[in-house]
Amino acid sequence: MTCATCAVRVERVLGRQEGVESASVNLAGATASVRTDGSIDPGALATAVEKIGYGMTVHDDDHEGRDVVEMYSREEGEQRRRFWLALALTAPAMALHLFGPHAVWNEVVQGLLVTPVVFWSGAQYHRRALRQARAAAANMDTLISIGSLAAFFYSVAALITGGAVFFETAGMIITLITLGKVFEARAKGRASSAVHRLLELGATEATLLTGTGERRVPIEDIIPGDRIVVLPGERIPTDGVVESGASTVDESMLTGEPIPVAKGEGDEVVGATVNQAGRFVMRATRVGSDTTLAAIIRMVEEAQGSKAPIQRLADVYSGRFVQVVLLLTLAVFGFWLFAGEGVGTAIRIAVSVLIIACPCALGLATPTAVMVGSGKGAELGILYKRAEVFERARHIEKLLFDKTGTLTTGVMTPKVVETDADRAEFLRIVGALEVASGHPIGIAVGLAADEEGVDLSPVDAVETIPGMGVLGRVEGRSVVAGTAALLGDQGFTGMERWHGRLEESERQGYTTFYAGWDGEVRGILAVSDSVRSQSRVAVERLAHLGIETEMITGDNQEAAERVGAAVGIDTVHAGVTPESKAKRVGELQEKGQVVAFFGDGVNDAPALSQADLGLAVGSGTGVAVEAGDIILLRDDPRLAPVAVELAESTLRTIRSNLIWAFVYNTIAIPVAAVGLLNPTIAAAAMAFSSVSVVLNALRLKRFRPFYAHGSLTPSGV
Repeated sequence: MTCATCAVRVERVLGRQEGVESASVNLAGATASVRTDGSIDPGALATAVEKIGYGMTVHDDDHEGRDVVEMYSREEGEQRRRFWLALALTAPAMALHLFGPHAVWNEVVQGLLVTPVVFWSGAQYHRRALRQARAAAANMDTLISIGSLAAFFYSVAALITGGAVFFETAGMIITLITLGKVFEARAKGRASSAVHRLLELGATEATLLTGTGERRVPIEDIIPGDRIVVLPGERIPTDGVVESGASTVDESMLTGEPIPVAKGEGDEVVGATVNQAGRFVMRATRVGSDTTLAAIIRMVEEAQGSKAPIQRLADVYSGRFVQVVLLLTLAVFGFWLFAGEGVGTAIRIAVSVLIIACPCALGLATPTAVMVGSGKGAELGILYKRAEVFERARHIEKLLFDKTGTLTTGVMTPKVVETDADRAEFLRIVGALEVASGHPIGIAVGLAADEEGVDLSPVDAVETIPGMGVLGRVEGRSVVAGTAALLGDQGFTGMERWHGRLEESERQGYTTFYAGWDGEVRGILAVSDSVRSQSRVAVERLAHLGIETEMITGDNQEAAERVGAAVGIDTVHAGVTPESKAKRVGELQEKGQVVAFFGDGVNDAPALSQADLGLAVGSGTGVAVEAGDIILLRDDPRLAPVAVELAESTLRTIRSNLIWAFVYNTIAIPVAAVGLLNPTIAAAAMAFSSVSVVLNALRLKRFRPFYAHGSLTPSGV
């Protein structure tokens, strides 16, 4: 595809195929993303595209991905060869035209010099234009081909009949546009570099541990369950769990944090991170397209391949633009011919209109900015799921934070354990249930049992009630731990005996809950987690951006207010259920506010889905990540304002690109039509317009998060 018209045509053809629910075509990435109902053969899509003069290769989820940077590198090399040949022949032709004698031999030499330029360097344009003509269509190549061939063949005719020739015009059109293609391919490659760098992170080989020893195998041969030896300095080949040995691992690729993370038996490791210190053996759990790295690459590619709503205007403009230009060119040619200016002058002016009108810049304006913006986000640990997120983010007026695991570390420590039963029995039974829930609170209770040397009982069944607690069976007993509402619903008695102590614990800012079995409350437990050091900075930066903040949590009021005061959030909603979180978002939306939600747990999924913009912490639950619009790869609340700022910068770039492209065509076409623009200058201007929007998009690579240059620091620090 060479222009916006190409992308629009391919998208329309794909969208019309039976079984296709939606199609989005990205000009800069040379990709089409198609969603089907499953009834269509992907090969049929390629066939449909081939019928209108293009080629398409279908990639499934297991495909390792296409290196767009390499593709554009090859294109740049090809265009450079065509340009240098064109320049070497066109420059002397131009010199002969400007300074040579008015003689037939001079004009013949000009024609001979320019012929290879038009028919070898320019063959790519003629070939594609012919394919379009066979499909009864036209695109940018049509305009270039008609313009250069009109100038060339008119000059041949004029040479025979004794008229004025302008071979140099045909040569300069091809030369300058091809030079633009060189710069465009280079710039597109730079814009696409994010996925390329991610692809380079993956290991290519692994040391497989078998019954007969160790052997090196290609990464493609690894299957789940394989045991792999990882040596110091090696990239971990795939996602897995450490079986034996210990080391420290550089996970900066994933988290952005330079501090190595200690790994030992039972710890999870992520493919493409770097083993630093020791040798260990791991068991592969996710391989190929199922790995964390593959998921990140897929998400970045999907964002880059999606289309921002603002692009629709350009698509409407570009859809019939080439046909309109062709009609306009004929009208301009006829006007100047009947005005008595002669065929040569009429052709020169018509060719200028053809060349200057190419809608390349329009087609590149949005996708290049989206590619660079989403790529920069990936570098910072921010994944935008779709291009439309860039537009939504700039309108955010209020952001609601979940508390646990977002503003706080989510690492709970035990504070209070009080019971009227045997203490060891209480910890053995309740601790077993809590640990089985997998919740951070449960882990803290398990830690309390471990500190007192209590072995946990086997758990027969467990069920987590988001925002309320956990229930199940331990040692044949019905055990419940959670809020008063949960234990009341389960018919438990005896809460009044513990009510005063529970309130006292909550006033200290602890998360406190009842626990018991066989219908009777046996005691209370309290845990607490610490506020993240970056949380206050994040809240203040959001205020600086004009975004109000609230905190909403299932925790008790005292604990919530303690955290709110620490991070600078005045409005705190405590003791809410997951449904209440979503309801609060809905209430704000009904008042006309555009709301974002920041969360990481299963209980945050309804609110993430309800919000105009959901920011999900990537280290949280899969449900939350699935519900979010923006995925943050590390537990740093500062990424929330950074994600908004980068989205705003990307949208500003898209707008400036589109304004430039529209203004360029709006002004340049009339200027060319009235005869004020030489075809050579038109070719140079057209090439520059395409390159300029890509270079403008590349400025996003220089985006730096606010905390990198200290533009905002927390109060009192």
